[in-house]
This record gives sequence, structure tokens and C-alpha cells, in this order.
Amino acid sequence: MTAPDAQPKLDICLVAWRSRDLLRRCLHSIVGQPEVGEIVVVDNASGDGTVEMVRGEFPAVRLIANQENRSFAGGNNQAIGATKAPFVLLLNPDTEVQPGALRTLLDVLAEDVHIAAVAPQLVLPDGSVQASVRGFPEPGAVLAEMVGLARLLPSAGRYRMRGWGHDTRRDVDQPMASALVLRRSALEQVGLFDEAFPLYFNDVDLCYRLKQAGWRIVFEPAAKVKHQHGASTRQVRPRAIVESHRGLMRFYRKHYRGRVCPCEYAAVMALTWLTMWPRALWAACRAGVPTPAKG
Repeated sequence: MTAPDAQPKLDICLVAWRSRDLLRRCLHSIVGQPEVGEIVVVDNASGDGTVEMVRGEFPAVRLIANQENRSFAGGNNQAIGATKAPFVLLLNPDTEVQPGALRTLLDVLAEDVHIAAVAPQLVLPDGSVQASVRGFPEPGAVLAEMVGLARLLPSAGRYRMRGWGHDTRRDVDQPMASALVLRRSALEQVGLFDEAFPLYFNDVDLCYRLKQAGWRIVFEPAAKVKHQHGASTRQVRPRAIVESHRGLMRFYRKHYRGRVCPCEYAAVMALTWLTMWPRALWAACRAGVPTPAKG
């Protein structure tokens, strides 16, 4: 049996943007845990004192202070490239890792060398479980959501995994990268985040490439992570809505164009485009902020 101090550790990657106080709480939840190797924080030009806070309060944490916002995808690629452990945990600053979660996630990865990624259960501030896993956005499943059919027929709700309480362990398609442990050898095979997806759908794209290459992705509810959910993107809600819609369309162009029914492909692309700006405008009106420029 491997001695506890010889067990593989994991490095932790965090990309921060204007989340200083949440990041502080997150770091307190992971610093000193026995499973943790190196912690790397990439600050995307927050300008809110994040850099000074990390340097002053967490000197053992490796800090990469960007002079410009390199986005979620670019920042995580920087962080992953700065680590060496066989496993890497992607973690959002608005999370807090609960006791025992890291050991549980590493134990899952140790069970099968074909598991590329394992995700914990995310728990919201009110104690409810966040719906943090979806199926891949195949045309039929996405259209069922867009027209409301998924709400009427549980069998049609496979994109948002309707009918599953995120309370059982299972193989899944695409868990959120808010808290996700990845096997480095799997990343070396399929590559890191595609930076053509700066904010959204970069995790979907990565998971899709992993599954296409034959790797498993597992959801483990016994490992729990608290999640504030959207603490950074809430600050730029209209732009986040636009980027989410654009991310879906980029994903379709990359993975589904010419490979799925042309009519379904066209319907998803058209409906995504048509609903993008009304939703962004509505969010902008509610927030009282300018609408992001078209382009």
C-alpha cells in the first residue's frame, strides 16, 4: 500500500477577476490541505487589490499577475502550464472546498486510469445543490430546451439533465469547470482549453474532446464544494449572456457543422442568434448598464 505522504497530489489553478474577498475565502479552504501540491493564482488585471492580497496574505501561493484580461480559458491555460502534478484542480475563486473533498476526488481518479476528469457536487449558499452538469448540446436536446418541450417531457430534458438531482455518482458529459479535477496525461493527449472560447463553452469543448478520445468523466457527489455561482460574470451580466450564446454557436461550428442534420443545425444557430440580443438588452435594462457592442 502506498504511504499517505507518497500519494499523488494535485496542483490547484484559480483564475481571478475582481473577486478579491471571495478568493481569500477560497484560498483559506485549500491552503495546507495534505492533498495540495502547488496553488497557482492567475489574476486577469482585476485592479481591485487581488494581487496585493495574494502577495501579502498567501506568500506560498504562486501568483501570475496579467496586465490584461486573458479570459477564463487563457488564464487557466497559463495556470495549468505553470504546474507539474499528475492531477490539476480547476477552481473558481467563488468556491470553498469542503473537508475531505480533495481526497475523495483523487480516490475516484485512482480507481480507473481511463477517468480523465472528476467533478464534485456544488452546493449553493442556501444549501441547495447546484445543477452543475449537462449533456452535450446536441441539436435535438437543445431545440427541446429552446421550445419548452424539455419542461413538459422529462425524456426530452437530457441537455440540462432534468430529472436527476445531482445526488448520485455517474459518468457524465460536461460538468462545470468551476471545480473540476483533470488528469494531466489526458490533457497532454487532447490539449488545453481552446481560447477561441474565452468565457463560455471552453469547458464543454474540452470535455467533448476528452470523450471523443475515449476518456471517462465522472461526477462524485460525496465530494462537496460550496459555490457562490457567477460572482464575476454577474458584474458584466449582459456581456456574459452574449458570450454564452456566441460560445454555443462557436461550439456548433467547430463540432457539429456538416456532421448533424442540416435543418437542426440551422435551427439551433438561428434561434441562438435571435434570442441573444433580446436577452442581453433585458439584462442591461435591469442592471442599468450599457449593452455590449455587436460584432
